[in-house]
Amino acid sequence: MKDDDSKRLTPQAQLQALVGKFDPGAQRLFRSLRTALRKRFPTANELVYDYAQQLVVSYSPSENGIDAVAALALRADGARLYVHGARLPDPQKLLQGSGKQARYVPLETAARLRHPDVEALLAAAVAQAQVPLATSGKGRLVVKSSATKGRSGRGRSG
Repeated sequence: MKDDDSKRLTPQAQLQALVGKFDPGAQRLFRSLRTALRKRFPTANELVYDYAQQLVVSYSPSENGIDAVAALALRADGARLYVHGARLPDPQKLLQGSGKQARYVPLETAARLRHPDVEALLAAAVAQAQVPLATSGKGRLVVKSSATKGRSGRGRSG
């Protein structure tokens, strides 16, 4: 995709192009997970970030990723649900990783999002959010960065 093309494409078309870089199985998994998360967070904005090794969609009450209550990451090795897990109760020890802020739950299917323990993590993430989600309305899809931008710069990791 050329820079000029990304300016003409809708956010949905840009997202489809980014997802299209993954194998068909990963694409199907991403679509089912995104549908489930959109139903779970209908008022949240979906903020799309294209990093070198992963595609991330954050679910945020604003257009700032830092305000996100959860994020879906699609990577070559699978999909992950990220939350601000360092401060969330996790009695079932579902959260993986050792980040100072974010931890993740591996997602093999969209049904995993409906598991009561994962639902409890999401509910806790919403309850502890710095910026609350709107109670009505519909969130927007916003492509924050894409493959058309250079791969250099701080904050890019795989």
